[in-house]
Amino acid sequence: MLINKLIQVDATIEKIAVRNQANLEVFSTTLQDLARTDRDIIVVTSDSRGSGKLVPFGQSFPEQIVEVGIAEQNLVGVAAGLASAGKKVFAVSPACFLTARALEQIKNDVAYSNNAVKLIGISAGVSYGALGSTHHSLHDFAVLRTVNNLIIAAPADNFETEQAIRLAAESDLPIYLRFGKKAMPLLSTEETTFEFGKGRKIREGGDVVIIATGETVAPALNACEKLSRESGIEAAVISMHTIKPLDYRLLSEIANLGNPILTVEEHSIFGGLGEACASFLLENNYRNKFKIIGIPDEYTVTGSQQEIFDHYGISENGIADAALKLCRG
Repeated sequence: MLINKLIQVDATIEKIAVRNQANLEVFSTTLQDLARTDRDIIVVTSDSRGSGKLVPFGQSFPEQIVEVGIAEQNLVGVAAGLASAGKKVFAVSPACFLTARALEQIKNDVAYSNNAVKLIGISAGVSYGALGSTHHSLHDFAVLRTVNNLIIAAPADNFETEQAIRLAAESDLPIYLRFGKKAMPLLSTEETTFEFGKGRKIREGGDVVIIATGETVAPALNACEKLSRESGIEAAVISMHTIKPLDYRLLSEIANLGNPILTVEEHSIFGGLGEACASFLLENNYRNKFKIIGIPDEYTVTGSQQEIFDHYGISENGIADAALKLCRG
């Protein structure tokens, strides 16, 4: 059953979302806020206190954090056990290891057993940069989309992050949340609610639609400004923060306009956001021009996250060029 509870933003409280922080810092701060009044909030980590920005949480709530060491399968198993006992469990580990080494435990102990573990994949995509393909998680959307009873989401900014954590803490469903490492801008100030499975309109535009997720939404928005400024093309931007369940209603609305559609993701071009959108569009007989931007079928080049983005066109210039070709092709 799709979560349909909305989280209302309280305008009288200073919003975490307005700060230019990394999503993980917002994740940690939000968890601390929740834990102050909820002793059932439990964090389980696999030697990830530092990288997960959880040192302050551990200092403030030493009885609400469990360290299992570098043992991702144990991490998920322990988290599932705690969740089965009624705890609100956040299992934190690098996405590349969490969704590969512990895939069987995610499939069976969490999703199949319906234990409401919140799986937090940190340093996702190519956040680890020059550490290379062993440390990149370009498979997580693809493999987890095949697991029943699991929500998959990648917040694009601090607003989405804070609201996703608060909603996840209240949910009785298994959830995978994917976070990168870099500071995130506030993409829009108009939304006052957040819902898993419902895409977020960041920018209006009548010529082409760019659907992005996670840390690719910001460069997509920059690409739209470049297109408008240099080519007169007005592009709409959608933050499709939830990969599963996908917002099919919004996707239908977009497709019915007949404009070209470009998807952007920090993931393999196989099995992620792009293929999920393409499958729906083709199955429902839409014929919009369509292109997927992501990582091709190869081991990634070595470099920083930004250098890798630039190389594969997941950048302001790359996305703008692809959108321009799609419009004029």
